[in-house]
Amino acid sequence: MLMQKPLEWQTLPSIMLPPSRGLHVAIICDGNGRWATSRALPRTLGHRQGAQAAQSVIRCAPHLGIHTLTLFALSSANWKRPQAEITGILRILHEYILTETSHCLDNGIRLSIIGRRDRMPAPLREAVADAEALTANCKNLHLRLAVDYSARHSIFQAASRFYKATELSSESFADVLSEVQRGGSTEVDLLIRTGGEQRISDFLLWESAFAELVFLDKRWPDFTPADLRNAVLEFERRDRTRGGLPRDFPLE
Repeated sequence: MLMQKPLEWQTLPSIMLPPSRGLHVAIICDGNGRWATSRALPRTLGHRQGAQAAQSVIRCAPHLGIHTLTLFALSSANWKRPQAEITGILRILHEYILTETSHCLDNGIRLSIIGRRDRMPAPLREAVADAEALTANCKNLHLRLAVDYSARHSIFQAASRFYKATELSSESFADVLSEVQRGGSTEVDLLIRTGGEQRISDFLLWESAFAELVFLDKRWPDFTPADLRNAVLEFERRDRTRGGLPRDFPLE
């Protein structure tokens, strides 16, 4: 039997940030399969438990000063895995969208999918389109699920549209990248990876140029709202120079 996540986010102190400081947090949700196999469970059950972890994180995110949350659900590189596992992930995603769209509407959460859609089953594509249309005007949180996603592929598509363009700037390129990904393109403030690996695996390469990185050994099904809050607090403690000098650097 799968463990049910407690609603612990309801007891966490909120992190109050000015509206201009709302964060874009991106998470590589790694370790679902290993979580399951370490418990002698099918890998698909690990992905289902990971979906429960995602629900808890999504519900607490607005209380932690997060305005955009991007979760890496399925990499384009994951198609090398057994077809049964990929089918299971897509089925869980379809169930999630069907059951959670009403929650998104009730709580002001805009839902977007970034990544390729041509390899999605048709019913899933339809559910995605419906959920995106219904939640398009929600403002409390922008939830982006990266499915069949590759940052290199997105950048290549955007660059192809600009091929032989007479004028090119980083701002206009970012606009085209936003169109390519459909779910927008905003700079990542904090990138978290669970599961013990310390790489970003073709995830939001353009948007994460100045992101703060947090790597956790904890596998995604065990990730809690308290872990997210601790990562945001760690982000707040860091001095983001972005190529400049630290705030307390003595100037002559």
